[in-house]
Amino acid sequence: MAQVQKIAILGGGAGALAAAFYLSGQAGWRERYDITIYQQGWRLGGKGASGRNPGLAQRIEEHGLHIWFGHYANAFALMRAAYAELARPADAPLATWAEAFHPQDYIALAEQAGAGWQFWNLVLPRRPGEPGTGSDPVTPWALALEAIRALRHWHDSLRTLAPGGVEDAAFDTLLSLAHGMPRHPRDHTTHDRAALGRALERVRGHIDSLRALSIDGGQVQRLLIALDIGATVLKGMLADGVFTRGFGAINDEDLRAWLTRHGGDARLCVDSTPIRALYELLFAFEDGDPARPNLEAGTALRWMLRMAFAYRGSVMYRMTAGMGDAVFAPLYQVLARRGVRFAFFHRVEELVPDDDGVGEIVLTEQAILRTGRYDPLVEVKGLPCWPDAPLWGQLDAGQAALMQEHRVDLESYFSDWPRIYREAYGAPLPRRVLRRGRDFDHVVCGIPVGSLPLVAPRLLAASPALRAAANRLRTIATQACQVWLDRSVAELGWTTQPNGQQPVLTGFSQPYDTWAPMDQVLAREDWPGGAAPSSVSYFCGVFPAGELPHQSDSAYPARSNEQARQNAIELLAGRIRGLWPAGFQWQWLHDPLQAQGQARFDRQFWRANVDPSERYVLSVAGSSGYRPVAGGSGLTNLYLAGDWLRTGLDSGCVEAAVMGGMQASRALSGFPAVVEAESDFREGGGTWAST
Repeated sequence: MAQVQKIAILGGGAGALAAAFYLSGQAGWRERYDITIYQQGWRLGGKGASGRNPGLAQRIEEHGLHIWFGHYANAFALMRAAYAELARPADAPLATWAEAFHPQDYIALAEQAGAGWQFWNLVLPRRPGEPGTGSDPVTPWALALEAIRALRHWHDSLRTLAPGGVEDAAFDTLLSLAHGMPRHPRDHTTHDRAALGRALERVRGHIDSLRALSIDGGQVQRLLIALDIGATVLKGMLADGVFTRGFGAINDEDLRAWLTRHGGDARLCVDSTPIRALYELLFAFEDGDPARPNLEAGTALRWMLRMAFAYRGSVMYRMTAGMGDAVFAPLYQVLARRGVRFAFFHRVEELVPDDDGVGEIVLTEQAILRTGRYDPLVEVKGLPCWPDAPLWGQLDAGQAALMQEHRVDLESYFSDWPRIYREAYGAPLPRRVLRRGRDFDHVVCGIPVGSLPLVAPRLLAASPALRAAANRLRTIATQACQVWLDRSVAELGWTTQPNGQQPVLTGFSQPYDTWAPMDQVLAREDWPGGAAPSSVSYFCGVFPAGELPHQSDSAYPARSNEQARQNAIELLAGRIRGLWPAGFQWQWLHDPLQAQGQARFDRQFWRANVDPSERYVLSVAGSSGYRPVAGGSGLTNLYLAGDWLRTGLDSGCVEAAVMGGMQASRALSGFPAVVEAESDFREGGGTWAST
């Protein structure tokens, strides 16, 4: 019988948990693997963690605003499998994945108009199928065919709105020609490509002629924007060989520069509202500075086209509870039931190399457990959830009291708990050293790239791939705010709610450029009868944090949180009227303490995500080439997991994190064989590449 391999998984984000899920999802896995997940603090989730606040009606407090897109084939497949295996009773809260994720067809894009704002209210059509049951379509050529159909549709709509002077057969010719070409671009002849280029030039010329139409900033202009972006993208993809080389072929250039080079109009394309929204969706601002947009063209186009044409069901899905409740609690329950072990309150201090891999893992034991085992979840109205703080009754009483007295944050890199403990007990926090061959054979590192230079400097020196990633990939801090209100969204003045759906909006002014009412989660909070808020709104955006201070600066998170608080107050005191035309009054904030005026904001929630592990990994021009794959560390027993890897999406999101975890499991075990949409050239479970 083969020896059982001990696997240490570091971190509890989506990538690490996906790796554990697939490793432990194989028949007879216990005869092959012994899996332990080491997690600092008391909860799983990483950047997607959420907690319940028992002092304020068990309300949900998130790290940010989390919406899932319908093209997240792998993340949805993971959740569908987890909920099916969990098999909650039919009358239990969130009994199925479909109860945890509700379709969202409505997107709003904010566009400044003079001193005010106007909005693109987009309701995208449902597509066949359900998310997590495969992916549609992902090759550049298949996506281009969908975009050509969309061009024809937009042009038809424009003819309806602005009859006279817009009749043209160029769109019909382009559509007919493209669909008559071979399915695979590898089979396209020089004649095919030349003919396609001429057809696109005719379409481009026709669109150019339409710019002379009288434009009032309404639907006509928006259709012209869609046409200009679509034609420019298709023309550029053909010219730069994206159909055969993949989206990565143009990643050395910023999206706006690439669009300009291929003739995109400054107003209708390059600086248009949809392009600006794409930058904001991916937090694509160097150092969190809105004046420094930077987004590699290939990754941006891959995202834009998959988001528009490769989803199943709805374009987006809202969770009906916190992400910790809807995603990470079910994953924890399934993994624990399978026999995966969890070592909470274990903070990684250093990964130490040996001759060819990881030789030691140095951990700090942050807390002593009363029984030796930690049960992390609490029930809120029957739903298992993560609390917003450790469950103190399960910790050593003296340590728990000390942590509460000093309001210790065990999740922060800057936590002053080591100093507080040393002063109280006259000794440092205990260290635990895991050794290769005794405590682990393989390591799955789910620690984000922003933390690697801090916890693995010697490992980076031994791994050129990791060193390049740590040096070249850029990260930024983000900020989030949630406000509970005694007014509905309609009473605040936002009355557009097609099919009863509230907006998911981006493109508003910085900071906090993205907004979504999240009223669907209120039913999962535990407000006393008659005292529940009428609505809750989530905001998020980039946070210019500057250079990371030394770890000893324990006040840094508090200073950053105060800045996030001031940014939120400034938003509500003035700019929010751009979204809520009925105005805003501090007395409308829901406050159980019934404070007066701005003091009511003290019972809302805000945070700055400034810890190295919380920072968002950017997709700046030329960066994807430095993203490693899960098995690409160059060290024999180290595998990587997370959204900072080269996954085929190459951007920060839960889908990329899950894909990274699946890659790690595959590199270790061969399973799963297929990661959906991992390649620009994967179709039907196989791959093809240009010659």
